[in-house]
Amino acid sequence: MKVIKKWILKAFIQKAISFLPFNNKLNFIFQKYVTKGVYLVDEYFFDRLGHARDHIKAYKDYSSKNIPVTCLELGTGWYPIVPISFYLIGSEKIYSVDISFLTSKERIQTTIKKFIEANDKGLLKNYFDINENRLEKLILIYNSIERISLEDLIMQLNMEYLIQDARHLELPDNSIDLVNSNNTFEHIYPEILISILKDFKRVVNKDHGVLSHFIDMSDHFAHFDKSINIYNFLQFSDKQWYWIDNSIQPQSRLRIDDYKLIYKNLDIPISAESFREGRINELKAIKLNDKFLKKPLEMIAISHCHFISKMGK
Repeated sequence: MKVIKKWILKAFIQKAISFLPFNNKLNFIFQKYVTKGVYLVDEYFFDRLGHARDHIKAYKDYSSKNIPVTCLELGTGWYPIVPISFYLIGSEKIYSVDISFLTSKERIQTTIKKFIEANDKGLLKNYFDINENRLEKLILIYNSIERISLEDLIMQLNMEYLIQDARHLELPDNSIDLVNSNNTFEHIYPEILISILKDFKRVVNKDHGVLSHFIDMSDHFAHFDKSINIYNFLQFSDKQWYWIDNSIQPQSRLRIDDYKLIYKNLDIPISAESFREGRINELKAIKLNDKFLKKPLEMIAISHCHFISKMGK
């Protein structure tokens, strides 16, 4: 009897959930009790801490200032690791924009605990320079967190959640020093991403603003099902992928050249870029759909990239 692959089951369940009311909450429950993918494990925490480090370095390298006073993150998700990193370096206002409010008091508490544990082990200082006053405040917040409401907790961390369409941000022009995202672009279809980037270009400071975005172009089902490789989703046509993909955790399947073209058409500079070399042998094990055959294998195989855009003069 042929066993159905885990990624197919996950795709089917998330597709079904996507049609239901409160689908984000249902997906959290599914991820928590079935895929076990919502716990804040060390691997994920330190990966995001590395992203925070690189965003901060990008701002220092491509801005006339050392610390972004105002920050905006797209798609923070369940655990605000990068925003709390910005709080610890001294940022004054940290926005998080998403279409749904995915965090909670418990998840923020878990995140702060991870920061304190990393600091106690002497690991936090390896990522960025900490404002000692902010660290003391973070510890005080954690020690009194049971008496703090969710709203006050977010405010004390200098954060504000914008639960709105990122294509139409309720922020003034030139008001943000650093705009960042962490493996979020790949979940946004190109026509929507273009509009989001247009608004990022509007709100970022034109004198010293920086955009810093990490993109994970691998098949995210492969993160859960090790029987497939990170290029598995490139075998399907757009029509086939439409029926597999879901609105909870969509995957655009764009490659690095597609993102570069979007940036070029929007006149957003790529001042610096880095990327992860692809696994050509694994890519060759997949029968690529015709839409990908026109691209060089070395380019298709690139699975992760980081774009930095200096928007100032």
